[in-house]
Amino acid sequence: MDIRKIKKLIEIIEESGIAELEIKEGEESIRISRYSAPPQTVAYAPAPVAAAPEIAVLAAGSAEENITGHVVKSPMVGTFYRSASPGTKVFAEVGQSVQVGDTLCIIEAMKILNQIESDKTGTITKVLVENAEPVEYGQPLFIIE
Repeated sequence: MDIRKIKKLIEIIEESGIAELEIKEGEESIRISRYSAPPQTVAYAPAPVAAAPEIAVLAAGSAEENITGHVVKSPMVGTFYRSASPGTKVFAEVGQSVQVGDTLCIIEAMKILNQIESDKTGTITKVLVENAEPVEYGQPLFIIE
């Protein structure tokens, strides 16, 4: 799907009272939601392409079952970044205290940078993803106790 079309769809949603829009063109589809937190645009790949990464996510999730604390999961598919740009201070370190609403990382999806915020107050005990690594929907990113 052409990025110009996606930008136009976002503009239409911003100007209207529509809460959510989903469009399918052949095997491609896009769903844009106005009120999700954080704002995001998610593109879905055909099922055979997405099947293998989902299995990997389930396997990674089962390996982390013995960790205690609150798990912050990825709300989307994209690329995980610990800081706003290369060479700048990371948003969240192990041992750092965070409040609800503090930025933990950025996930880039379709050239849109989405700030991922803490949904729990506590201390970060583990960062589960390396910088600039791809992440899947629902993949554990941080542990907060």
